[in-house]
This record gives sequence, C-alpha cells and structure tokens, in this order.
Amino acid sequence: MLAGQSVDGLAKTKSKLVPRPEPELKILALHAAPTPYRPQDGPFHFIATVQLPKDIDEQMMLEVSALVMSSSMTSLRFLSIRQPVNEHVLSDRPTDGDASQNRVHMDLAWDGLDHNKQQVPIGSYEYEVRVKLLSNGEKGQRTQMLAWPKRGKFVVKH
Repeated sequence: MLAGQSVDGLAKTKSKLVPRPEPELKILALHAAPTPYRPQDGPFHFIATVQLPKDIDEQMMLEVSALVMSSSMTSLRFLSIRQPVNEHVLSDRPTDGDASQNRVHMDLAWDGLDHNKQQVPIGSYEYEVRVKLLSNGEKGQRTQMLAWPKRGKFVVKH
C-alpha cells in the first residue's frame, strides 16, 4: 500500500481504441505489374486508382509515392510524382455531376534501379504506395490529407 491506496488502484486501465474513420482520400485499387519483373523488359508500374474527397480545393497538389525495398533493406528506391489536383478534377469529373466519384489514375514507373542507380539484384521485394494531398502554405507545401497506404510484394528476375 502506498499512502492509503492499494497497488491495484494505481494500475492503468487499457483504454479502448476507437478505430479511425477511413479518410476521404482513398487508394481504391493498386495494380503493380509486371510480375515477375524483369528490368530488361521495361519499367515496373504502380498504377493507383485514387478517389479524391468530395469537396476539394483545386489548388492542392496530389502526390503519389512508392517505396521499393529488398527484404534485407540494402536495396531501396523512393519514387514520387506530384500533379495539381485541378488537372484531374476538371478532366476526370463525371458528366452527371456526382463529385463523389472524382477518381484519378496515377502511374508511377520504376526502372529497376536502387537509390545508387544500380540494377537491383534478383530476389523478393516489398513496396508501399502512399497518396497525399498537399496545400501551399507560407513555408512551402503542407500535407492536408493522407490515404491509407497499400503494400505488396513482387519478385525480380533477370
């Protein structure tokens, strides 16, 4: 006992975590191909189908990034593309006026090279694709919304 309290009373109770709601920015589908991947046959593609939020500032930037890594983490490559949202919102908006269906297809191509621009060795690789919306602020671009990432694996052969 500590100053009239039982030790049991001091133990922290585990709070029940409330699941976070899925963000309005979503990766609806991710197609990673070709599998298996042979670098001499051309690039490996991460094609993401992204759903933009219903109400979106058309001045924002849409960023799609992929981190490719070997299981030993010795071979890494970070890829990223950014495009203004207004290019997509204006060109991809459905004709029936349903803004909730703002879907964008983004293709991120990987050339089979690591961060040192060397051909990656044969083996198994993992990837993580992320999508975020960025706004311009006084100190540069700031992340406004993140989609839940998508992960997967593929094999490199020569």
